[in-house]
Amino acid sequence: MEAPGAISLQLGVNALCALKLRLPLGLPTPSSDPLGGGETYLSRAWTTSPSVPVRVVASVRRLHPLPATMQRAGSMMSHLGSCLQALPSALRRSLSSAQDVLRRTPLYDFHLAHGGKMVAFAGWNLPVQYRDSHVDSHLHTRRHCSLFDVSHMLQTKIFGHDRVKLMESLVVGDIAELKPNQGTLSLFTNEAGGILDDLIVTNTSEGHLYVVSNAGCWEKDLTLMKDKVRELQNMGNDVGLEVMDNALLALQGPTAAQVLQAGVADDLRKLPFMTSAVMEVFGVSGCRVTRCGYTGEDGVEISVLAAEAVRLATALLENPEVKLAGLAARDSLRLEAGLCLYGNDIDEHTTPVEGSLSWTLGKRRRAAMDFPGASVIVPQLKGKVQRRRVGLMCEGAPVRAHNPILSTEGTVLGAVTSGCPSPCLKKNVAMGYVPYEYSRPGTLLLVEVRRKQQMAMVSKMPFVPTNYYTLK
Repeated sequence: MEAPGAISLQLGVNALCALKLRLPLGLPTPSSDPLGGGETYLSRAWTTSPSVPVRVVASVRRLHPLPATMQRAGSMMSHLGSCLQALPSALRRSLSSAQDVLRRTPLYDFHLAHGGKMVAFAGWNLPVQYRDSHVDSHLHTRRHCSLFDVSHMLQTKIFGHDRVKLMESLVVGDIAELKPNQGTLSLFTNEAGGILDDLIVTNTSEGHLYVVSNAGCWEKDLTLMKDKVRELQNMGNDVGLEVMDNALLALQGPTAAQVLQAGVADDLRKLPFMTSAVMEVFGVSGCRVTRCGYTGEDGVEISVLAAEAVRLATALLENPEVKLAGLAARDSLRLEAGLCLYGNDIDEHTTPVEGSLSWTLGKRRRAAMDFPGASVIVPQLKGKVQRRRVGLMCEGAPVRAHNPILSTEGTVLGAVTSGCPSPCLKKNVAMGYVPYEYSRPGTLLLVEVRRKQQMAMVSKMPFVPTNYYTLK
């Protein structure tokens, strides 16, 4: 087993010689995030599983078939030693140059000071974990509370008289029905019914919509919204967009409200799940506190001025209930909660119905069929779709994204999109897509891991009960 941070090289003869001619090494950007996906890595190296996310693995596949004759293969082997000697330093230069272009959150130095192990994620340099292990951080969040830096997320304000009209022209949700300071999870969709991104839209009492979407879709989402703003403005509509440069901190866990209540005058018992308010937090004014999160636990996300982020994080950490947590714990927590990661579990080729996200479709919007892709999505509500996202409880080795899902007869049905060992359940959990007729909970299936088949059962999600705070 490789130590974290070690370089593992899997080399074919042709790959080695090609690399020797083209150093420094430029590894291609991977198409999905090894921590669970969605927010795409921009560093030119692959990491392995979510359970050991700091391990960097440069897997250099064969660039061409091996030469047909042993004579040609033998001549290339003469360069083998020099290739092996040259590769590590070139790889380090490549990784270093990738790190140089990464964006940093206002808490970057704070993370380093607290032992954060930084990785490239969605174009940002973010902590994957701290001094505690991934599993310890995960369990601390479930039992106490943890502080996550999610400042890489795109935060925008949509303002103007026609702000709801703009947002409803892009998403599937009923934004007009949101009460002041109420929010909802929604989806950007395309005309083919595919999901462009998932986002949270809050109807603030300050006269704008507060929108939070994924860092991995930053440019795509911003272009989508800006283009629609220009289109509506050209038609005489009153609408505008502002990109916020605030930091965003997520305090998550069963004691999060107790910790936060000590630093705010507002009564947090009156702030239920998916509602928001602006308040002073531990002496920092103008913070937007939204009761939501990505762990399945009670908690809040706090949008705070970038210059005040370290001050606020320091104040929260003074409570012994609070520990810092990174990307690794965030990924396993969201998977236990059955929450999708964009780019892995849902994407532009997945409809909300296929992704088991039909609940995001507003009733009025379904009837009006006035959102992008409605002509594809609405009929799927009434009939059977070809495939569905399901949860899986699996035996044997940990299941990872792209592992095949098979019927008990051995027919390939689909693929896993996210998977990891559950620290709470001590079992392997996963999500994936299977044909509709195999999607019923309790259905027995197989998953293939390292060319070995092992049993899996379709399971209801969330795998671990959620603890969102709602008013009784």
